[in-house]
Amino acid sequence: MTNALTKLLATRDWILADGATGTNLFNMGLESGDAPEMWNDEHPDRIALLYKQAVDAGSDLFLTNSFGGNAARLKLHGAQKRARELSRISAEIGRSVADRYDRPVIVAGSVGPTGEIMAPMGALTHELAVEIFHEQAEGLKEGGADVLWLETISAQEEYKAAAEAFKLADMPWCGTMSFDTAGRTMMGLTSADMATMVEKLGNPPLAFGANCGVGASDLLRTVLGFVAQGSERPIIAKGNAGIPKYHDGHIHYDGTPELMADYAVLARDAGATIIGGCCGTMPEHLSKMRAALEERPKGPRPTLDQITDALGAFSSAADGTGDDVPAPRRTRRRRA
Repeated sequence: MTNALTKLLATRDWILADGATGTNLFNMGLESGDAPEMWNDEHPDRIALLYKQAVDAGSDLFLTNSFGGNAARLKLHGAQKRARELSRISAEIGRSVADRYDRPVIVAGSVGPTGEIMAPMGALTHELAVEIFHEQAEGLKEGGADVLWLETISAQEEYKAAAEAFKLADMPWCGTMSFDTAGRTMMGLTSADMATMVEKLGNPPLAFGANCGVGASDLLRTVLGFVAQGSERPIIAKGNAGIPKYHDGHIHYDGTPELMADYAVLARDAGATIIGGCCGTMPEHLSKMRAALEERPKGPRPTLDQITDALGAFSSAADGTGDDVPAPRRTRRRRA
């Protein structure tokens, strides 16, 4: 399937994705507990600004403000019947922003987890999950998204349901999981498990990888885990800007723009093709990441020690793939 993202991947060694959605929206006035997706309708100018800031900072690809835009999540706000509409609007705003530029800019329709536990452990059946994801996918497609972007998934059953839903919508897609529990997802998957699962899907993603988690160092260790499986599919790295710290009544991420620039280059050298930031990543981080990717020559694949020297210690001794993995040398963070 030829689409805007595959065309860009064919001509570039790396693609810079965007940064945080929630962190930036909170800085614009979003209150804790509010549904960000409601702003697509209530404050479209702020959502357009969110997208524009990422592209102006150098992003080739940005995610729509639709992470929690599925019916299961919106039900918490009494807006479950607006899932398709709100997702459509998020993509329409994105399309209007992307089309202003004289270079290719990819509008990626963000699809987050349902927030429900899938059967047999929970009540969410495969069929219902497919229905929920399909509804949102159709809204994003109607709004003009180039590609669907599944993110922050923990359960392979949910990942598989989304893949099936995206096939029904006849849309290309990418998908990341969050490895935040000693190198595993919350539901126990390792990087090796994910790489194996992706290749067995009837409708595999254009690219796969990791986002969020517990810090840039851990995420790059996960990227190395993907690479070790030998997949030729492009890998996504979208790590948080450092570690969250509670300061003056709000959460602050301690990763500096300079640290994220180092992370971006290490991600590229580790084997990632689509590189961006997640929580805490602001336009100033993206600008430094873009400059570093353009200016610093590609280097050899980094070792675990090189990653911790540059970005700080891992949060766990091993990456979840085996008890015999030696613990990396723990070092102090170079930049606070």
